Amino acid sequence: MTVDKPSFHSSASDTDTAKAKEQKSWVPIILIGIAIAYLALVQYIPAINVFFQAFSKGFGPFLSNLTRPDFLSAVWLTFLLALISLPVNTVFGLCAAWAIARHKFPGRAIVLSIIDLPFSISPVVAGLMLVLLYGRQGWFGPWLQAHDIKIIFAFPGMLLATAFVSMPFVAREVIPVLEEFGKDQEEAARTLGAKDWQIFWRVTLPSIRWGLLYGLILTNARAMGEFGAVSVVSGNIAGQTQSLPLFVEDAYKQYETEAAFSAAVLLALLAVVTLVLKEILERKTSIKDVE
Repeated sequence: MTVDKPSFHSSASDTDTAKAKEQKSWVPIILIGIAIAYLALVQYIPAINVFFQAFSKGFGPFLSNLTRPDFLSAVWLTFLLALISLPVNTVFGLCAAWAIARHKFPGRAIVLSIIDLPFSISPVVAGLMLVLLYGRQGWFGPWLQAHDIKIIFAFPGMLLATAFVSMPFVAREVIPVLEEFGKDQEEAARTLGAKDWQIFWRVTLPSIRWGLLYGLILTNARAMGEFGAVSVVSGNIAGQTQSLPLFVEDAYKQYETEAAFSAAVLLALLAVVTLVLKEILERKTSIKDVE
């Protein structure tokens, strides 16, 4: 009768495998901890501090800061900038997306690069470009001055800056949707006698609605929260050319910290609403893709 001898090599191998699995199980935990710590330092703690500073003296002072004439003027101006730039960029984005997704033409890559230009350059540089074009000493400055048209340090310059920085979002969200949707249904509708506007409203628009809404949300958020480009071309005159982000900076520089943080809370709530809407659209899009 023979007795099997224990295999020491096999037991050692099993021990090494168990240790390796244990080490691997700790890797995701460490990576998640690093990510949470980083987000806490750059996002969570500063955001909590904004709300703490805004409500540090109670809810009454917070409300009084929100009823100041210069604050209301900044809110109205910010709303007006978004109200005008949003439909302008929507029309531009739809036209650009249609031309790029439905046609192959020379210079298509250059057009895409131009659309992405606000992503690649600093907003301050964008504001400086507008000053060099429409300022008193700019290319069009003498003509504008001769006709008593004021662009820089006035609302038109702020609108141009806002429209520029928020330009790419609609086009960039609609282009991939159009490319994935294809031309088959549009060509079928055209064969049946539908006109171009009928094809757009009844075939194309329903297919791109989620991408379009996603682009609109991002465009609106960027328009309302823009600081760099608008600060260069606005002059930051309280009650006249001061948007809400500029009001936050100016109030903080004037040691009116409660007013600055109260306005910052409003901008933070705008960001939260944007994130919620973004998440809803992403879920609806994913459900649609599954179906």
